[in-house]
Amino acid sequence: MNYRLIKPLVLAVGLACSGLAAAAKVELTRGLDPKQFDTQRQVCGDLFGYVNANWLKANAIPGDRSTWGSFEQLDEASIYATHEIAEAASKDLAKLAPDSIAAKIGAFYKSGMDAAAANKAGIAPIADWLKRIDSLSSPDDIVGFVHDTHAAGLGLLFNFGGEADFKNSSMEIAYAFQGGLGLPERAYYLEDGKDGSYKKIREAYLAYIAQVLELAGTPKAAATQQATAVLAFEKRLATASLAPVELRSPENQYNFVSLEEAQKLNPHFGWNKFFASQNLSDSKGFSLSQPKFFAEVDAMIEKTPVADWQAYLRFKTVDGAAPYLTDALADAHFGFHGKTLRGQQENKPRWKRVMDTLENSMGMALGQLYVAKNFPPEAKQRAQELVDNLRQATKARLEKLEWMSADTKKKALEKWASFTPKIGYPEEWRKWDGLTVKSDNYFANIAAAAKFNNDWSMSKINKPVDRREWGMTPQTVNAYYNPLQNEIVFPAAILQPPFFDPKADDALNYGGIGAVIGHEILHGYDDEGSKFDAKGNLADWWSKEDREKFDARTAKLVQQFDDYVAIDGLHVKGKLTLGENIADLGGLNVSYDAFKLAQSKSGKPDAKTDGLTADQRFFLNFAQVWRRAFRDAELKRRLNIDPHAPAQFRAIAAPSNMPAFAQAFGCKSGDAMVREGERQVKIW
Repeated sequence: MNYRLIKPLVLAVGLACSGLAAAAKVELTRGLDPKQFDTQRQVCGDLFGYVNANWLKANAIPGDRSTWGSFEQLDEASIYATHEIAEAASKDLAKLAPDSIAAKIGAFYKSGMDAAAANKAGIAPIADWLKRIDSLSSPDDIVGFVHDTHAAGLGLLFNFGGEADFKNSSMEIAYAFQGGLGLPERAYYLEDGKDGSYKKIREAYLAYIAQVLELAGTPKAAATQQATAVLAFEKRLATASLAPVELRSPENQYNFVSLEEAQKLNPHFGWNKFFASQNLSDSKGFSLSQPKFFAEVDAMIEKTPVADWQAYLRFKTVDGAAPYLTDALADAHFGFHGKTLRGQQENKPRWKRVMDTLENSMGMALGQLYVAKNFPPEAKQRAQELVDNLRQATKARLEKLEWMSADTKKKALEKWASFTPKIGYPEEWRKWDGLTVKSDNYFANIAAAAKFNNDWSMSKINKPVDRREWGMTPQTVNAYYNPLQNEIVFPAAILQPPFFDPKADDALNYGGIGAVIGHEILHGYDDEGSKFDAKGNLADWWSKEDREKFDARTAKLVQQFDDYVAIDGLHVKGKLTLGENIADLGGLNVSYDAFKLAQSKSGKPDAKTDGLTADQRFFLNFAQVWRRAFRDAELKRRLNIDPHAPAQFRAIAAPSNMPAFAQAFGCKSGDAMVREGERQVKIW
């Protein structure tokens, strides 16, 4: 399913990078360069601007990007590194074993680069689906179509997949999750937005729906009429959907029902037949995660005219396939999804788009080849040392908490003891036997991979959870905490500058990857993660009094971020971003503790480097990691749906609550980067 409880460090799609900077076409940031700092600003007034303003002025967002900064630099490096692998494989197909991973990667890439073939095929690759939509004549036909598209790996109406059971994390069950919207979230359908911004986007969306329907063969007048029906259809789904803030609650992600109960709740959808279509006929139950949404879907199956269903399913089918069909459809898709919604000025070149698709279709297979070429063993060993030190620093902080009772603290330490760290890449690689990839049919390859991945996902449901499995590919520049397995995961690609450098001093590594490690550990104790116990089960292990104290402290953090104005009078949403902000604050504190511990163990004097103390370098590199600029449209979109605050606020929020930062730079009471008294947030 699309929405996972996993906590990534950033919510950008497909962030990835190479383990060898030399393979990249972009220069990675190594170390600190004081000459780059904006000395016209005061570090005690704006840490982010002091460190990053000059760099951001000199490094404009590329035309094919909606954001640019440290993460994106690594992403660009990864694209070139993985592209080198795919392109080489495509040229060596005759030499490769036909069913090898390299051959599948090479054939996929080669097929994707044949733009002429895609243009010649037109909409033929989806013609059978469109013909079937045209033939729908009853609610039963509609339900059958939805069932079959899910079996093909195309979740047009809602999201469905496997995840550990919230109440029994050792077993994987199925989750049905709301979906089906083309706009970012429900508010875009139900509100006009500040200065009519949502209304303008709805108008652009309406025009886009009509455009792609017409490009797919629907006459202009009919396309315009159907577009109106599609928007009204999605508005009904939006009305029944939960908002992003509501979806953060684990209680709104889990609602276990038996198949019999689901059948009674949604009698027109036919859950028994749906599960049979997914080869899950022996299932005893699943999570019908948002009952209100599925009740509305069921009512729409019964009462919404078939013609409206046809319009919706026709558009969703064409929209989902558009990037892989003709240039005209791909350009239209980019015009709305890329330019209107995200402010991206130009589409990526074809080879980058093919690499994105390859990553989404066979990312772990590509990762196996990536690791063999790009991840040095010494990086994993050094990263493991940092993880061990961060875990010890976390334990020390938990033991010293003055606001938590002994009983709750005991359970918090039990959870700490059961953490599982994963570094670099999986111990065992996923198998790709049975996936047929052709070098001359791009869309067929995408469809085959979608079906293959869906079948793989379904095969794990109602079985014990495989704790060796990873939720990210090794080439992803990201990290995550999974509360259901109580694990922290650091893919190979994030273990490089400016986050991590085995040759760098402790100040830089703890201010960079150390803060990331601490961030992921502390997700286990944020407002969501703290609702899961040491075994990964959703359980209340807190005393009532301790939870009230925790909530009072986190409320201050909500207010701190609510006060930040991001753009055009739009504020950060403190409740939406609370989990990430708790993890940032706790993670930086824990990393600082670990850094001081490492210093004491080394016995080395706290000598200055480039006129900077070790503590100063620690905080400066933390800010450098969050070097990032956004296009206006992308920033506004993220404010509505992203549980991560914009980077500039993440760079200043945690340090401003730490006396160690003020001491490092000699900041005074009243400085913007000094929060004290009742304004200071102390949690973990």
